[in-house]
Parts: sequence; structure tokens; C-alpha cells
Amino acid sequence: MPNSDPSSSAPAFLHTDAAAVTAFFERLDQQWPGAPAKLVEAMQYSLLAGGKRLRPAMVLETCRACGGDAFSASALAAAGAMELIHTFSLVHDDLPAMDDDDLRRGRPTNHKVFGEAMAILAGDAMVTTAFELLATQAAPNDAPRLVAELARAAGAGGMIGGQVIDIESESVALTLDQLRTLHAMKTGALLVASCRMGAICAAASDSALAAVTAYASHVGLAFQIVDDLLDITATPQQLGKATNKDARRGKNTFPSLLGVEASRAAAEKELAAALESVGFLGDAANGLRELARFVVKRSS
Repeated sequence: MPNSDPSSSAPAFLHTDAAAVTAFFERLDQQWPGAPAKLVEAMQYSLLAGGKRLRPAMVLETCRACGGDAFSASALAAAGAMELIHTFSLVHDDLPAMDDDDLRRGRPTNHKVFGEAMAILAGDAMVTTAFELLATQAAPNDAPRLVAELARAAGAGGMIGGQVIDIESESVALTLDQLRTLHAMKTGALLVASCRMGAICAAASDSALAAVTAYASHVGLAFQIVDDLLDITATPQQLGKATNKDARRGKNTFPSLLGVEASRAAAEKELAAALESVGFLGDAANGLRELARFVVKRSS
């Protein structure tokens, strides 16, 4: 069952990167002394439930790869904001009106513990906290660009738009290109933004920004292919949530279009393309390379 540490098979630096953002979430009750205690409890329930912290790690490792200070105020604010948006999306995705899930990271989902109304409000509060964090803790020169990147990736043309397409396409056969587009929005947009935000924090060159954007696009697609595979090959104990959900809901997946073996090959192809994208960054991008390999080789 998942716990507060990243997977033991993950790169060692994930533990350090995760700790950097977890410390902020542990202090949320100090952030707003007058906030309703139950609201803060509901937020922390999901924010401190563990997980790989992949997206904030991508922020910090991209900042390092581009020659920046991964523990600067801007980088830490960007990493924390990214995890807040990601966790909000999970809380809302689990609601009865969406995926109607009972388990997340091996524990009852937020709405099962706190009720649907509080889960919705906790997710809403995570969104506003993400942008408050960027506006107040990132360097003034970085904050506007970071806000724009995160808003664009999370909004109608990114994650939320992709979720709408996913819902509307249930029990409707998509082509492979349509499925790739869906997941470039639903899954890939936040991963791309993670890397772009890390590059912004490092004042990266245009060529470096383009390289990490391409890297993250490939990693995002690989991540979703592996997710689809794990839904049919892993156990609920491994994933900390129900499995075989996609078929029951009539969702389009890479295995349903390509088959299991071809999907595995497709994930490996995306991994190779991701590694090639950051080749010119040299050893500084080793963290990004480890993250990409972890995404494809993970078992949860």
C-alpha cells in the first residue's frame, strides 16, 4: 500500500524533492489561522497522502538541468503550486459525478471521508492556494510567467479540457491520433508545464526551453501509456486504487487500440525520444533522464 515516501524503485532524489514540497503542505494550518479547520484537514488529507510527487520533481530537476537553483524561492513555489493543481484534479476526478472512485493512494478518497461538498471545496481551495503561492513566494520577475504557464496547462485548453474530451468520448471509438491529443491535454499538459516552469525559474535559453518542452511531451505520452497498461496488468494493492476501470467505463486506452505488447513498445519509443530531446544538456539533465526511465519502468 502506498505511503508517504515515493516508490522504492524511484530515483533517490525524488525523496528529497518530495520533502521540499511536503513541508509546505504540512504548514497549511499556519498559512490561514482563520480558515475552517475541517477545510484545511480535508486539503491536507489528500496533499499529504503520499504519491510519487513526479510533477514537482520535474520542476526542480528541470531547473537543475538548465543551470538554476532547484531550491530557490521561485522553483519551490512552482513545485508546490504544481502539486496543488495535480492533487485538486485527483480529488475532483474521484467524485461520483466524475470517476466515482472509492480509493486513492491506498486510502478512502476525499469525498468518502469528508463528504462531496467538502471535497469540492478542498479542491477549489487547492487551486487558489497554488496561484497564491506563485504570486507571493516566487521572484517578482518569474511570477507572471509561472502563473501563465500553470493556468494555461490546467485550464480549458489543457488538463480540464482534456478531462471533458475524455468524458465525452466514453463508449465512442477514437483514432490513435485523437487519443494522443486527448492525453496531451489531460495528462501531458501539466507535465510539460512542470518542465517549462522549472526552466523559467532557471532563466533558461530558448533552446533549453524548447528541449525540455519536447522532453516533457514525450514523457507525458509515455506516462499515460504506462498508466493504461497498469490498469489492466497491476493489482489494486500495487496501485492503491481500483483497477480495470477503463474497460468498465468504455474509455479509450492505448492497449485497447494497440494491444499490450505494442503499447509497451510505444512507451519505450517515447522514452527514447524524451532522452534524445535533452541530449545537448549533458550531465546536468541526468535527473530528467532518471525520471523518464522511472515513468516507463514503474509498477504503480
